[in-house]
Amino acid sequence: MSPLPDTAARLLILRHAPLARPGLAGRCDVEADCSDSAALDWARAALHGAARYWSSPALRCRQTCAALGLTPEWHADLWEQDFGAWEEPGAIIPDLGPLPPEQLARQRPPGGESFLDMAARVQPLFDRACGPVAVVAHAGTVRAALALAVGPAALAFSVAPLSLTILSRSPAGWAVEAVNRVAPQVGP
Repeated sequence: MSPLPDTAARLLILRHAPLARPGLAGRCDVEADCSDSAALDWARAALHGAARYWSSPALRCRQTCAALGLTPEWHADLWEQDFGAWEEPGAIIPDLGPLPPEQLARQRPPGGESFLDMAARVQPLFDRACGPVAVVAHAGTVRAALALAVGPAALAFSVAPLSLTILSRSPAGWAVEAVNRVAPQVGP
């Protein structure tokens, strides 16, 4: 990890809207389902007031940004983890659940990247943040941000579509303010 700057930062990281077709998307450029207007209204309000807006250039993130009325800076480093052969139609993904977090973080799918590889790509961008920055990205990107504070244990966090995770940085380091915050459910 790079040394922390003296400036404070606050990351408001929103996972993109749900996939239009469920499955492991990774680096596949798939569409998002941006039909939940109540959740989008909640997300828009949660991101309001950020000094800067960043996003992955993935189609699902571009569509989410458009639905939120955002015009972010596009950063390729925010792309989801590359799951290589596991993203191919009909691929069998092995059960990696029994692996301890440190070993799971090093696991590299055939032709893809490990969580540690992805974190090494994502974290330098987050380290350059100053002030409040809203980010629209992926579940893996959220976990890479959480790893700034908790290391490979970040792989244990659930990250729902259109959920908000908040981290703050002070000269003492990164701290987690909230994880997987979602829009309140309305009605019975």
